[in-house]
Amino acid sequence: MKEGTGTVTKAERAFRQRGGMLRTSQALKLGIHPRTLYEMRDTKRIVQLGRGLYRLADASESEHLDLMTVAMRVPDGVICLISALAFHEITTEVPHEVYLAVRHGKESPRLDYPPVRVFRFSDEAITAGIEKHKMEGVTLHLFNPAKTVADCFKFRHKIGVDVAVESLKLCLTRGRAKPAQILHYARLCRVERVIRPYLEALV
Repeated sequence: MKEGTGTVTKAERAFRQRGGMLRTSQALKLGIHPRTLYEMRDTKRIVQLGRGLYRLADASESEHLDLMTVAMRVPDGVICLISALAFHEITTEVPHEVYLAVRHGKESPRLDYPPVRVFRFSDEAITAGIEKHKMEGVTLHLFNPAKTVADCFKFRHKIGVDVAVESLKLCLTRGRAKPAQILHYARLCRVERVIRPYLEALV
């Protein structure tokens, strides 16, 4: 049975007021019936980005859509490493998956889209240096430039030493962080001895 035009219009308005993207649970709380969601999907008014996540078909596509999708699906995760470097524009790497930090002991998120690469962080490491960025109604949690650089050195064997060194160089030359800030997080990540020679060579 088709929903009335007014019901669909009201649902579309709810989507727009929240940046054009909603989880099924959010839609239900806003009074949108599952039947309305299915009709909107079947008539191409909304696009299903993943299990239980929908976006208005005519919403302007953000360059950070993958990050926004993961932020909505995994609200307690933190965007990290190459994804955070790309956000801060301190890498020449193009991430083909979303790099996500989760607490040790937490089950890995299961997303059918976009591809996610999970890294385990201690309680101390996952709460330090977090920035919040509001984008089209979605709050992104990601590490600041200095913390991200320190993390890249900590995980250098997984992402590449060259990526870590480049991130340090670009972070400094583009003024994203000061040496003292980077050293602060390097100590927290226990990579001060590793990062200091590179840092001294650049300043």
